[in-house]
Amino acid sequence: MKRGILEKLTVWFSWAAGLTLLSAVSVLLGYLLLKGHEALNPALIFGETPPLRALLLRERVFDGLFPAVAGTLVLITLSIAWAIPVGISTGIYLAEYAGGRVKRALDAFFDVLAGIPSIVVGLFGFASAVFLHRHFSERIGPCLLISSIALSFLVLPYIIRTTQAALEGIPRDIRLTALALGATRLQNIFLVLLPKSLSGIMSGIVLAIGRCAEDTAVIMLTGAVASAGLPRSLLSQYEALPFHIYYISSQYSDPAELTRGYGASILLLFLCAALFSAAYGIRKGLTHFTLYRP
Repeated sequence: MKRGILEKLTVWFSWAAGLTLLSAVSVLLGYLLLKGHEALNPALIFGETPPLRALLLRERVFDGLFPAVAGTLVLITLSIAWAIPVGISTGIYLAEYAGGRVKRALDAFFDVLAGIPSIVVGLFGFASAVFLHRHFSERIGPCLLISSIALSFLVLPYIIRTTQAALEGIPRDIRLTALALGATRLQNIFLVLLPKSLSGIMSGIVLAIGRCAEDTAVIMLTGAVASAGLPRSLLSQYEALPFHIYYISSQYSDPAELTRGYGASILLLFLCAALFSAAYGIRKGLTHFTLYRP
C-alpha cells in the first residue's frame, strides 16, 4: 500500500516538475518574443547593407549583427574542433585503459574542471594572452584563437564524460565478441565500441555546442569586442552575439536599442536551435549508419 502511494507521489512530482520547467521556458520565450519581435527583420542582421553583398563579403556591415553571427559560428566551430579530438581520446583512455589510482585521479581532476566557473577560465585565457604578448610576439593578444582554446577547456568535461559513459555502457558480450574473433584491442575500440557509442558521444558534443554558444564571461576577457567586424584571422578580435547582448543590456541609450538587444537574444536562440538540429541530424544519421551498415 505504502509502495503504491509512493509511486503515485513520484509520478505526480515528476509531472509537476516537468510542467514547471515547461512553463518557465515558455514564459521566457514569450517575454523575449514580446519584447523583441519588432526588431526581427533583415535590417537587424544586415543593417542597410544588401544581404547578398554582405553574404558574399563584398560590403561590410556596420549597423547589423552579421559580424556577430559570423564570429559566433567561427568561435563555436574552432572550440569544438579543438575539444573533440582531446575529449574523445581522453574518454577512450578513461574507459578502456586507465585503472586504479590513475583513473581515480583523472576522474577527480575532470570533476573539478567541470565545476570551474567560466570567469576563471576567462581569466586564465586572458593571462595566457598577456604572457604570449610579452614573451613571444606583440601580435598575440586577446583574440579569436585564445577565446576558442579557452572555451574548449570549458567544454572538455562534457565530451570526456559522455564518451566515457557511452563506452562503459556497452554490454560485455559486445565488448568481447570482436576480441574473441581475433581482433586487436585497438581494432575493437575503433571498429566496434566507438560506432556503438556514437549516439552518446554526440550528446556530449551537442551539450558542448550549447555551452560555447551562450558563454559570455570567457569571450569578454579573451577577445570579443563590440565593433570588430568580421574576424580577419585567428589572431584578430571579433564580435559575438553573447557579448553583444551583454553590451547592449548594460549600456543601451534608448528603448529602440534595447529592443535590438532582445532581437539579438532571439537570434542567438534561433542559432542555437539550428546548431542543435544539425547535431541531432548527424547523430541520427550516424546511429542509422552504424545499425544498418552491411
